[in-house]
Amino acid sequence: MTGISVKDLGPKLDSLMRARQGAAARVHDLRVMEDGHAGLTFGFSLTDQPGARPKDYILKLAPVGVPRRGSTDVYRQAHLLGALHAAGLPVPAIAWASQDESLLGTPFIVMERLPGRTFVIWEPSDSFDTSPEAVLGLWKQAIRALAGFHKLDWTRSLPEWEAPYSLASELVRWNSLLRHAPEPAWLEAGQRLHAALAREVPPEAPVGLVHGDFQPGNVLYHEGRLTGVIDWDLAGIGAQGIDVGWLLMMTDSIAWAEGWKPLAPITRAGLLETYRDAGGTAHEHLEWFQAFAQFRLGAIACLNVKLNRNGRRPDELWERFAPSISTLFARAEQLLATPASTASARSVA
Repeated sequence: MTGISVKDLGPKLDSLMRARQGAAARVHDLRVMEDGHAGLTFGFSLTDQPGARPKDYILKLAPVGVPRRGSTDVYRQAHLLGALHAAGLPVPAIAWASQDESLLGTPFIVMERLPGRTFVIWEPSDSFDTSPEAVLGLWKQAIRALAGFHKLDWTRSLPEWEAPYSLASELVRWNSLLRHAPEPAWLEAGQRLHAALAREVPPEAPVGLVHGDFQPGNVLYHEGRLTGVIDWDLAGIGAQGIDVGWLLMMTDSIAWAEGWKPLAPITRAGLLETYRDAGGTAHEHLEWFQAFAQFRLGAIACLNVKLNRNGRRPDELWERFAPSISTLFARAEQLLATPASTASARSVA
């Protein structure tokens, strides 16, 4: 649930658009976005003159009544997306953004709506060709796009956006979610995995832009072609192996329970070759980074399963996801036990 209804939001957005675009501006077809579970994300169309052709936009709102940091600080994405768009990277342009809570009740950004739909790797829209050849093409486009983002010189494009975060701080951040695990076995496995990850934290390099949830479910495709990368809520400056490990997790069938296997007809070797050929920068310690991805997602799922079960944030998708918490943690421990991981990682105090 978003906590903000279309009925309540509509008049405020209409007034805002008239103030920004003139008295003739009108908002049409305001709706919660259909794909995924993004929360406070709405689509709408806008006309600024009678008879004018509507333009389509996406509105993202910060959650009401929570501290503004990380993924809940929606406004921080305005500067990021502006810089990425200026660099020619495939992201939506920012039309309007504000931290002023008096306008819509919470900070917001409004972006142009790019054509296409996301490819949800567990349950893709019927509009996609799901033949192995076609899906492989979608994956390769996404991987090449990730390499493009990783090549961005953040010190020039985003010099004052955010300070780099460390892997040690990320381990602390996501470990804090484990206490919400509604099943003791998940808590025990997650704590064991956290300890194993902490013993073998690799070097940070290369440090650069990190999306944080990069996978085809956050990529728009139109008629089989990538049109943009969205959902930058978890973005930051950090070790770029985080993104590569996340992709490796998404394509590793062993990490997922039966009934929740991703549609990912690409091998690990094929993924890494595509990334390297496109100029990607993160190539080392990838067993650790995949294991860390699985720790992150498992911890996030523990919280969301709890919120679904106690009724505070109902979403049955997380109950369907729940059996994969155990397989994510178990596969991560297996990855950390491999000779390649043990030989390449470095312990830190």
